[in-house]
Amino acid sequence: MNELVKSLPSPTLPGLHLPSVDTHKGWLFKWTNYLKGYQRRWFVLSNGLLSYYRTQAEMAHTCRGTIPLATAHIEVGDTCHLVLTSGGRSYHLKATSEGECQKWVSALQQAKANATLLMHHSDDSGDEVPVPQEDRTLTQGVLKTLASKLDDLSTCNELIGKHGAALQRSLSELEDLRGSTDSTDKVKAVNERATLFRITSNAMINACRDFVDVAESHSRRWQKALQHEREQRHHLEETIEQLAKQHNSLERAWRENPTSYTGVERSQEGDASDENDEAEFFDAMEDSPAFITVTATGNIASPIHLSLSFSLQDTSGANHMQLRRTRRSRIPDKPNYSLNLWSIMKNCIGKDLSKIPMPVNFNEPLSMLQRLTEDLEYSELLDRAARCDSSLEQMCLVAAFSVSSYSTTVHRTAKPFNPLLGETYELDRLDEYGYRSICEQVSHHPPAAAHHVTSQRGWTLWQHITIDSKFRGKYISVVPLGNIHLQFHSSGNHYVWSKVTSTVHNIIVGKLWIDQSGDIDIVNTTTKDTCRLKFSPYSYFSREVPRKVTGVVEDREGTAHYILSGTWDDKMESAKIVDSSQGCGGSEGKQKTVYQTLPPKLLWKKYPLPENAENMHFFSSLALTLNEPEEGVAPTDSRLRPDQRLMEAGLWDEANSQKQRLEERQRLERKRRAQLIAITDFSLFRNKEHSTYVLFLGQDIEGYQPLWFEKRTDETGDNIFIYKGGYWEAKERQDWSQCPQIF
Repeated sequence: MNELVKSLPSPTLPGLHLPSVDTHKGWLFKWTNYLKGYQRRWFVLSNGLLSYYRTQAEMAHTCRGTIPLATAHIEVGDTCHLVLTSGGRSYHLKATSEGECQKWVSALQQAKANATLLMHHSDDSGDEVPVPQEDRTLTQGVLKTLASKLDDLSTCNELIGKHGAALQRSLSELEDLRGSTDSTDKVKAVNERATLFRITSNAMINACRDFVDVAESHSRRWQKALQHEREQRHHLEETIEQLAKQHNSLERAWRENPTSYTGVERSQEGDASDENDEAEFFDAMEDSPAFITVTATGNIASPIHLSLSFSLQDTSGANHMQLRRTRRSRIPDKPNYSLNLWSIMKNCIGKDLSKIPMPVNFNEPLSMLQRLTEDLEYSELLDRAARCDSSLEQMCLVAAFSVSSYSTTVHRTAKPFNPLLGETYELDRLDEYGYRSICEQVSHHPPAAAHHVTSQRGWTLWQHITIDSKFRGKYISVVPLGNIHLQFHSSGNHYVWSKVTSTVHNIIVGKLWIDQSGDIDIVNTTTKDTCRLKFSPYSYFSREVPRKVTGVVEDREGTAHYILSGTWDDKMESAKIVDSSQGCGGSEGKQKTVYQTLPPKLLWKKYPLPENAENMHFFSSLALTLNEPEEGVAPTDSRLRPDQRLMEAGLWDEANSQKQRLEERQRLERKRRAQLIAITDFSLFRNKEHSTYVLFLGQDIEGYQPLWFEKRTDETGDNIFIYKGGYWEAKERQDWSQCPQIF
C-alpha cells in the first residue's frame, strides 16, 4: 500500500513567466451619487485589479467593488480628476493633490500594460493565429496529468471500497467472538485492516489534493480565455447587427422609391431608361469587384461606428456608387446617479415647470427642439400619404403619423432640456429620407418653439408649439398648445391637428410612468374631411387594452368611411366601413352606431428599440443620432450646447455647472433687453406710430426677434411663427454672422 502512495505522480508543470505587478494603495475620492457627491474610499491596486473599500479595516472581509484594468479605459481630467471606464460603467475618481493623482495614473497605466501582457502571454489575446506548438504541448501535458490523477483516484476508490468491506467484516466477527480465546487474533487482524484502510484513505486524499492543485493552477487561465472569447463573440454580434441594420435600411429605401435609390449616389453619362439603369447596375456588380470595408472604433463619446463603402466600376467608368455616412447607434450608458425627486418638487406644486431650475438628473440628453424633430421618426407614413389618390386614405395615414410621434415616449419619463432663447436645431436627411427640418426657440416665457420641415417627396410640415407644464403633487401634466400643419404638394390638401396631454405619474412614490390622454381632431381644410382620435387614459379597473387609441374618418357630409384602432406605443390599423346600423346602449340616451368593416390593414408598426436601450435613456434609433456632432451647423444648434453634451458623456457634475452658467447668462441677457425696451419706449412714447411699428416686428415681451421665423397669420387664421427662409442658404455659404452667441 505504501508503494501505491509513492507511485502517485506529482508533476511539476513548466511555469508561466508573468510580468511583475506592483501593489499601490491609498485614499481616493469616488463619486457615489448626486446627494453625497464624492466619498473617501481606500483603493488597492494589485495583480491588474483595482479594488476599493470604505475603510482599510474592510480589506479583511468586504470589498465594495473591483475594476479589471486589462479592459479598462483610463482618462485623465482636470483638477486631480480621472475616469476609469470598464464594462460600460464609468468610475469618477479624485485625488487629494496633483502629485498624488500623477502617482495613481502612472501606477494604473503600468498595471494596465502588465495586465495586457499577461493576457497575451496566457494565450488570451484572441487573435486569429495558429496556436503555438509550445502552448499546445503545455495543454496536452496538463490534460495528460489530469487524466493520470483521475486514474489514481479511481484506483484509490476501489481499494477503499475493498478494505472498508474487509474492515467491516472483521468488526462483525470481533463482535461475535467477544470473550472467547480467539479474540486476540481477531483484534490483531482488525488493526491490520484498519491500518490498510487508513493508508488507502491517505492516498486518496493526496491524489485529490494533487488533482485540485493542478486544476486550480490552470482554471484562472482558462477562465480568462473563456471571458475573452465571450467578449470577442459579443463584439462580432454587434458588428453583424450593424450590418443587418444597414441592409434593412437600404432594402426599405429601395422598396419605397426604387427609381431613385436614396441610399446611394449615382452619376451616369448619357440618358437611359430606368430599366437600362437597373441592368447596368447589376452588370457592374457582376463584372467588377466589390470592396467592403468595416471599421469599428470605441470611445466614451461614440462607442461603435461602422462605415461601409462600395467601389464599383465598369470598363467605361460610367457607374459609381457610394454609401452615405453611417449614423451612430450607441451613446454612453446612463450613469446610475440617484436623486430624491420629491425633495425638489415638493416646493413646486402648481408652478410652471419651465420656470423651475432643476439638475440634469431629471433630463435626458436632448433638447425640446430635438424632441419635436423626433416626431419625424416615421416620416415614411407621410411619403406614402403623398402618393395617395384618395383623400380619405390619405387621412388614415396622417392619423397614423400623428399617433406614431408618441411611440417613443412610453419609457421616456425624463424631461428634455429647455432650449435657450434663440437656440436652433437642424436635421438634414435629404440623402436618407428626403426631408430637411429646422427648429428655433422663439420665446422663453412662455417657452415656444417653431418648426418647419420640407420634403422632396411631396409634403411640407410646420408647427408653432407652446408647452404648458404644471406639477400637481402626484403627477406632472404637459399640455402642448398650438397646431401642427401639414400640406401635400400635389393635391394641395392641408391638414391641421393638435397634440394630446402627456402625464407623468408617481412623482412622490413608486415607479414613474407616462400616459397620453385626450382627443386629436384632424381636419383637412381643403376637402373638410375629419378624423377624431381618442386616446383612452389608463385605468387600473378598465378592461380595455392599455394605451388604446380609436378613431373614425368621416367625409365633409359626416359619413364614416374608416375605423382606426390600435395603441400609441405599438401599432395602428384601419378598417374600411361597408355598412352601419343604429344599435342600443349609447350614452345620454343616444343610439350607438354599429359598423361592419372589412378586415383591418396595418398602417403603422413601431420599430423595435435598439439593443441596450434601457441604459441609453430608452432612445429610439433616430433619437440616438439627434445629438450626434455635425459639421457646418449654426453656432446656436442644440448639438453644441455644452451642458447637454457633458450629460450625454456621463459627466453630470460638470453638466450641472454648465447648465447653471447658461441659465444665469440667459437671465442677464433678458434683463438687458428689458432695459433697452424701457429706454426705447420712454424716448419714443410720443410717437405712437413708431411704437406700433416696433411691436409689429414680431418681438415678444422679452424684446427678442427670431432669426429664421416670423409671426404671420396663415390661411387657417392662426397667428403663428412661420419659417421665412434663409437658414439653408446661410449654411451653404457658412455665413452665421447674424447668429447670437448663446452658449
